[in-house]
Amino acid sequence: MPDARIQNEKQYQALLEIGYSKEKAARIANTPDACEKGGRAKPYDEWSKAELYQQAIKVGIPGRSYMNKKNLVKALRNN
Repeated sequence: MPDARIQNEKQYQALLEIGYSKEKAARIANTPDACEKGGRAKPYDEWSKAELYQQAIKVGIPGRSYMNKKNLVKALRNN
C-alpha cells in the first residue's frame, strides 16, 4: 500500500532499490519538482544565499543557520 506522505511513490521505490535510505529517498521524492526531468534548475553556485538556505530547510540540513553560502552549497550537494 502506498504511503500517503510520499508525493512521488514511483521515484521513492526506485531510489530504495538502488540503495538509498528510506529517509533520503523520501526527501528526494517529496521535493516540489521531484517528477521533473531535464536539469532545468540553475546550479547551486548561481543561487542566492537565501535560496540555498530555504532549500536546506526543505532538505533538513542541520546547522544550516551557521553556514555561509559555500558551506550551504557543499551540504546540499552531499546530502
